[in-house]
Amino acid sequence: MFRAKRRTVVTMASVAAVLLAGALVVTLTERSGQASGVTYVGGDNSQQVYAAGHRALAPDFTGTSLTGTPIRLASYRGKVVVLNFWGSWCAPCRAEGPTLAVLSQQYRSKGVSFLGDDVGDTTANALAFTRDIGIGYPSVNDASYSIVQDFSRVASVGYTPTTVVIDQTGHIAGLVIGKISYQSMTTILNDVTASR
Repeated sequence: MFRAKRRTVVTMASVAAVLLAGALVVTLTERSGQASGVTYVGGDNSQQVYAAGHRALAPDFTGTSLTGTPIRLASYRGKVVVLNFWGSWCAPCRAEGPTLAVLSQQYRSKGVSFLGDDVGDTTANALAFTRDIGIGYPSVNDASYSIVQDFSRVASVGYTPTTVVIDQTGHIAGLVIGKISYQSMTTILNDVTASR
């Protein structure tokens, strides 16, 4: 009976050690980003840059802008695109809006286009939001979250706001989950535009 208990304890300790070692390897890999091709901006895993060869293809979509103009993501091919998922009802979206407006002006001369995906919103509220914030770039009306669903299949898009940076080949090069900061976006954009 003593030997059986001892074997059980040794077996359980061995299993725990293997699980702990596995968790440590996963944690170190996630933090370094080396094995997965991901670099975390400022050590924050909600702000990511993907190395070439580790970038998922952004889903193409066609939608209608808040002003009624057709928009197709494929028409932006050859440019870096910042795609921001937002809603006028979202407090962090209101907080990051002025920063996105400034960045869109600053990076226009570098061939970076900004595009919004207005989710779960009315057109009237969304237009008032963009007017109040001073956002001059177009946004697609995505009241049903269909574009969010397409993107969530290839990237961590499911939280509002989320901002995706798409490289000139149409691949996802960077991602910020939650409210962007000027510093994190300039770090990501400078990395993506320098690699062209």
